[in-house]
Amino acid sequence: MNIQNPTLDRAPEDTEARAALELLRAWARRASAEQLAGLDPALRSLAEPAVSYPAFSREYPADFIVDPEYRAELPDLQNGPASLILGAREQIQHVGISNFRLPIRFHRRDGADLTLETSVTGTVSLEAEKKGINMSRIMRSFYTHSERTFSFEVIEGALDDYKSDLESLDARIQMRFSFPVKMTSLRSGLEGYQYYDIALELVESDGQRQKIMHLDYVYSSTCPCSLELSEHARSARGQLATPHSQRSVARISVALVPDGPCMWFEDLIEACRRAVPTETQVMVKREDEQAFAELNAANPIFVEDAVRLFCEQLQRDPRIGDFRVVASHQESLHSHDAVSMLVQGDTFASGSIDPRLFPSMFHVG
Repeated sequence: MNIQNPTLDRAPEDTEARAALELLRAWARRASAEQLAGLDPALRSLAEPAVSYPAFSREYPADFIVDPEYRAELPDLQNGPASLILGAREQIQHVGISNFRLPIRFHRRDGADLTLETSVTGTVSLEAEKKGINMSRIMRSFYTHSERTFSFEVIEGALDDYKSDLESLDARIQMRFSFPVKMTSLRSGLEGYQYYDIALELVESDGQRQKIMHLDYVYSSTCPCSLELSEHARSARGQLATPHSQRSVARISVALVPDGPCMWFEDLIEACRRAVPTETQVMVKREDEQAFAELNAANPIFVEDAVRLFCEQLQRDPRIGDFRVVASHQESLHSHDAVSMLVQGDTFASGSIDPRLFPSMFHVG
């Protein structure tokens, strides 16, 4: 015979549930670790003591004003004592911020000005006994000078300010932007803007300052071997054949001679064009496309030829000291690229190559 207790199906009252919970927690306070471990996980979570939180305000205090006394009380871990340093207590060569952007006004060689969105990277060295730096000071220092038309003297002013503010020995500023130049097509007279990726650096190390300019120059490279083989097929067998050519990139980095004449962006661009005249075109009609094919046939180059041709032009400019030329011919024949690098001077000398250097030279039109 089944006997049912009608109270088993009844939902407990709130007071009964709270009493049962308090009984469980009272038992848990006296229970051993083994007893607690043997509880069902759901019961074990209920047995833990309740945590009470203060009643925080959930409204944003729009009218709150920070006075000097309050600001002085704010924690500042980055300027804390050396005891807070994590890891090896060693000097850090570069620490700072990268890719903060702002409009900068640049001079053109013809005297006109233009404003370009510029990505700025600013770093300083950090001594072994210092925890960190206040990175916002780098931005504040640069903004102080950002309204002035660009020159390396403007960068030096910003660098002087944040070196002083952060009490650092070495510092570096790098500015990256895309510089437009109006180009005329080879035969039709059409015009369009070519954009050049340029970066400027001011580097101070051991009390010495260097001014460095980087330029990516994009051109077409026709393989001399493929050209000769194509001509052989035509002459020997009457077989139509075309040489392979491809979009190619040279990354030119030059250290400017101290106190030398101004090196305009246009000057470096034109030096590249003299070295390798097969620069990619902006606006073309059929006559321009034919002209470009003729220009490529007149200037076939291997990647080794390219870096030597650029080198020849850089050596002729008295404003340029040390330099590095990196070329990447992004092959249409092979599934890989052909690359080369030529370095003169100690500034860019290195036994190691950044693993991402050559992949970073891919330019999307």
